[in-house]
Amino acid sequence: MTDSSTTSDPAKFGSTGKPRARGLGLPMPGVTGPLNAITDVGGVTVGFTTLRNDGGNVHTGVTAILPRAPENLAHPLWSGVFSMNGNGEMTGAHWIRDAGWFTGPITITNTFSVGLAHHATLKWMAKRFSALGEDLWALPVAAETYDGFLSDISGFHVTEAHVMAAIDGAQPGPVAEGCVGGGTGMIAYEFKGGTGTASRIAKTRLGEHTIGVLVQANHGIKPWLTVCGKPVGDLLPGERVYENERGSIIVIIATDAPLLPGQLERLARRASIGIGRGGTPSGNSSGDIFMAFSTANDPGQLPEPAALTFTAVSNDDLDAVYLAVVESVEEAVLNAMLAAETTTGKHGRVVKAIDTEKLKTLVVG
Repeated sequence: MTDSSTTSDPAKFGSTGKPRARGLGLPMPGVTGPLNAITDVGGVTVGFTTLRNDGGNVHTGVTAILPRAPENLAHPLWSGVFSMNGNGEMTGAHWIRDAGWFTGPITITNTFSVGLAHHATLKWMAKRFSALGEDLWALPVAAETYDGFLSDISGFHVTEAHVMAAIDGAQPGPVAEGCVGGGTGMIAYEFKGGTGTASRIAKTRLGEHTIGVLVQANHGIKPWLTVCGKPVGDLLPGERVYENERGSIIVIIATDAPLLPGQLERLARRASIGIGRGGTPSGNSSGDIFMAFSTANDPGQLPEPAALTFTAVSNDDLDAVYLAVVESVEEAVLNAMLAAETTTGKHGRVVKAIDTEKLKTLVVG
């Protein structure tokens, strides 16, 4: 029996008491924040709307990430994006590449609901910032992965109200993982996947910085799965779900480190190494799209001032931050899979949760 005082450590155990990667004893490197979650970055909150009927045909939802307090979400956040493989969507990416910033909540949902999530977020912002009237300008980020294997994606079950509820419900503290929010119907390495999160502390000459990530893991096939450097996919019990990869992964990286937009794009690229540690080569059918933002250097309400002043970590100090991203992404994917539950979806299709004890035996002995 596991001691209850041990399971109360949110860095190692989820809210249901299920072990996360560290709670299972997997040898994960690096120093985490207190929660081992994206919400370790000060001011970042996360909310969910989950639509799930096990044995039925609806397994979908919305995840919302608020990078700042709601009243400050019309302030630009410096950011960068990277597409490892572009078979997917993340709105606002073109402007981030040009201007280096975005405003508003970030939402993640299923492929067929990404437009609705963008639309509903704009409505939420228009209501929240009604005092700005016609001067309000927003191009929020909405991203997606495909849950159509388990869920009736063509039924368009996500509504504007669901998106707004996820945004309004965003909270600090521990973050739910697995079959929750936009991750509800997702599959990772042919096991049940979904939402996962992790964090790291990185040191530079400017001090200690927190890096937190949230993933919507819906990628990979079983033979590719590698955990802590060990190829375990073919050794784990469970039937194949499909022959070729059909999924994607969205990675959102948050940090309080003061970084320039170009540096944040470089952080986003490092998510590729993080997912690669899990075994995926980023398959042809996969939308592997990553975004990084910093909560530092708030320029205030638009329009931009005549001159912008930045404090930024030196490029020579970025290696520790890069490593923090790689390690956090690797661990967040595992946390998503370990939290997920066996799910029966449309047409009676079953996707099993990963066998945690067998995984522990294969990796740790």
